[in-house]
Amino acid sequence: MASYLYDLIARRAPSADKVFLETPEGRKLTYGDLASGSARFAQALAKLGVVAGDRVAVQVEKSPEAILLYLACLRAGAVFLPLNTAYTPAEIDYFLGDAKPRVFVCDPASRDKLAAVAEKAGAHIETLGVKEEGSLLDLARQQAGTFTDVERGKDDLAAILYTSGTTGRSKGAMLSHDNLASNALTLVDYWRFTKDDVLIHALPIYHTHGLFVAMNTLLLAGGSMFFLPKLDAELIMKLMPRATSMMGVPTFYTRLLQHAGLTKDATKHMRLFVSGSAPLLAETHREWRDRTGHAILERYGMTETNMNTSNPYDGDRVAGTVGFPLPGVSARVTDPDTGAALPRGEIGMIEVKGPNVFKGYWQMPEKTKAEFRDDGFFITGDLGKIDEKGYVHIVGRGKDLVITGGFNVYPIEVETEIDGMPGVVESAVVGLPHADFGEGVTAVVVPQKGAKLDEKEIIAALEQRLAKFKLPKRVLFVDELPRNTMGKVQKAALRQTYESLYK
Repeated sequence: MASYLYDLIARRAPSADKVFLETPEGRKLTYGDLASGSARFAQALAKLGVVAGDRVAVQVEKSPEAILLYLACLRAGAVFLPLNTAYTPAEIDYFLGDAKPRVFVCDPASRDKLAAVAEKAGAHIETLGVKEEGSLLDLARQQAGTFTDVERGKDDLAAILYTSGTTGRSKGAMLSHDNLASNALTLVDYWRFTKDDVLIHALPIYHTHGLFVAMNTLLLAGGSMFFLPKLDAELIMKLMPRATSMMGVPTFYTRLLQHAGLTKDATKHMRLFVSGSAPLLAETHREWRDRTGHAILERYGMTETNMNTSNPYDGDRVAGTVGFPLPGVSARVTDPDTGAALPRGEIGMIEVKGPNVFKGYWQMPEKTKAEFRDDGFFITGDLGKIDEKGYVHIVGRGKDLVITGGFNVYPIEVETEIDGMPGVVESAVVGLPHADFGEGVTAVVVPQKGAKLDEKEIIAALEQRLAKFKLPKRVLFVDELPRNTMGKVQKAALRQTYESLYK
């Protein structure tokens, strides 16, 4: 009996005494600990009635036990359902009501306010905390350190990840054992991970980036990681001489660039810096290379697909692009209205196909059907282009497209021009309701400290660079742009904040 993904991890594991995970407090978990600990948690889940195909919803803080629980779900044949720790009880009510998990695991401090929500959904509630406490851990400690894994094949579900729901109610993306395994194996090879790698892991583990990209890749490489609860620039700088790689979001790199100790000498032991989950500014890319001698490797993925493209390990890592389709993954750009393939260099809808692409949306067959072409390509909802060299460029989400006076404006084009102006940290361009134009192009700009930017001067400068219909009708200044936990600018929040600007 074997669980496909876990069996792959177990067969590729190094010696049992090799450390897989080390916390800032010095706590260590070896590969042997992963095997016995996940077995105890799998036994605990079985005691709670979990059988193959049951969902186990988890809203807990980042801890080694949370990783053991993830592996236990694979071994018990359950479907792992991680939930953002920032979700409110009202949001949890929706997710549990939709997924109908057998078990819901939450932080001990949240149990009282979530017990009724779990009961309403018919889920058994357990707790798991960061201080090696919780009712589920107590139950796991009573179990044996061995477990007969439940048989799960390549096409069986391993996880459900809910999308952010910015275009409607959140959808549960169903990911199979092979979706996760094939993508992680590809990344092991493409990014050259080995048992000698030590990854700095400061990402959350309720998201595909921190859980599946980082965790599965290191497990299948037989490597190790420093397991940080969150971004801590000072701690990361101290760990770099003992590490080889880091995966982060753009915020990681902008924060580290503010650290005086970031030099070529400080990063000489590192071989790879990866960025994703949000666009990396070309300026950040250039500054990082100048300071450290390393070119950040930017890649493109999403909840439904894990990783789709990546800049090359060897070869030019081009700022502002997300590289080439990964081995085994096909990507194309199509007309958003007709679905017809577009030639190189033209902007359209990015579509992808490959073993990484999910099985569909949980209990939403019509939505699933609408998001796939007849030939199996998944319509990502991202607008982009493929240049003459084959590099993929992301220009924005389809919903971010601004249609003003009948003309299409791609925000990234305007943002790139504004971001290149002196005194600008970054910008976000959105469309706001406008009586005459349908939508008014609007720029929200973050100035550098002490910079004196003027709305009229910015618009005047853009007049020399952009067609008139692309020009912002207004330029607004803010201290910072709203972002989600993965660092993505929340344009929906900007549209809501300024929706009455032209009324």
